[in-house]
Amino acid sequence: MTNHVVLFEPLMPANTGNIARTTAGTDAVLHLIEPLGFDLDDKHVKRAGLDYWDHVQLVRHPSLPDFLETLASTDHLYLVSKFANQDYTEPDYTKTDGDNYFLFGKETTGLPEVFMRQNPEKAIRIPQDDTHIRSLNLSNTVAIVIYEALRQQSFPNLDTVHTYEQDKLK
Repeated sequence: MTNHVVLFEPLMPANTGNIARTTAGTDAVLHLIEPLGFDLDDKHVKRAGLDYWDHVQLVRHPSLPDFLETLASTDHLYLVSKFANQDYTEPDYTKTDGDNYFLFGKETTGLPEVFMRQNPEKAIRIPQDDTHIRSLNLSNTVAIVIYEALRQQSFPNLDTVHTYEQDKLK
């Protein structure tokens, strides 16, 4: 089972760079659905991802329908949105019959409303106080959701313990 982070028409290069770094550090695949609001050579994208871009498993899709066509019937698609009734902690991300795909919307408008209304059972949200903020930062939201999936999966292939080398402590 693989976790996939899917960004629908991302606009902010720094967010995408931060998310790329998160996917590289969690062995997740990063999917970008076009159009992008920037060029992947943008210095802000590169700076945010620093020297991790070589470790990013990146897939680009020309449109949302094109992305959806790539999903297998056993894959699990989750639409991350504040317009959802289910908490992000409720689904079982340990299902082994397919991969997990977490689809995040554009920073300014989220996922298309028609698409969300057609798939309410796939929608998950991070609880927040909607009276004080419009939304959480996209890169923070990705990190919260991907680490919940990894927690449920017992952090496969990730270091869960890291110790200082004794020689360096002297």
